[in-house]
Amino acid sequence: MLELPHAFRDPELFELALTHASAEGGRNNERLEFLGDAALDLIVAEELFRHHPDLPEGDLTELKAAVVSRKALAEAGRALRLGEAARVGRGMRGRQPTVSVMANLYEALLGAVYLDGGYEAARAFALATLHAPLERVRQRLHAANPKQELQIVCQARWGILPVYELLQSSGRSHARAFLMAALIGGERYPCAWGRTRKEAESWAAHEALLVLAPER
Repeated sequence: MLELPHAFRDPELFELALTHASAEGGRNNERLEFLGDAALDLIVAEELFRHHPDLPEGDLTELKAAVVSRKALAEAGRALRLGEAARVGRGMRGRQPTVSVMANLYEALLGAVYLDGGYEAARAFALATLHAPLERVRQRLHAANPKQELQIVCQARWGILPVYELLQSSGRSHARAFLMAALIGGERYPCAWGRTRKEAESWAAHEALLVLAPER
């Protein structure tokens, strides 16, 4: 038996989750894979929504796609050693499971966990087994999202959030530019240009962090 962050009450669900569609005869894990895929989307979306309240829908969608990618799920499946326990057809025996197969096994197992223990069990399983891709996302945000970093600094130091002021816009509709500045407690920090308001806000946050860097 594999070591999993979930103890199955129904061992038949566990066995079915590891029965690939290529296995001869009987039922396979495709329906569980369908269920696990849907559950995974909700679990990861909720996790990102709760922990990153400042991110817009587009950014959340991009981050979720990174966490639930075939590569990330296959990585989690290999860590759980699902390939060693999977039931596969003759043509796949003795071969290293592909990324797609490993990802499908992971989704099917998550679907089985959901049926066996409910949403909270599935959520705990997903967060425990997808810790690595979730952590990579957090590190990426910390490194590449100056607005979020500035928000963290402001909350830790003054208990307030920065706001952004549009100082100027120029250019035609297809080639506009925006000049923004971060305001923290009424104090304006160096301004910055961007091709969109979002980009200008990001650069304005970067300029503010440069000023605050000696104190960080």
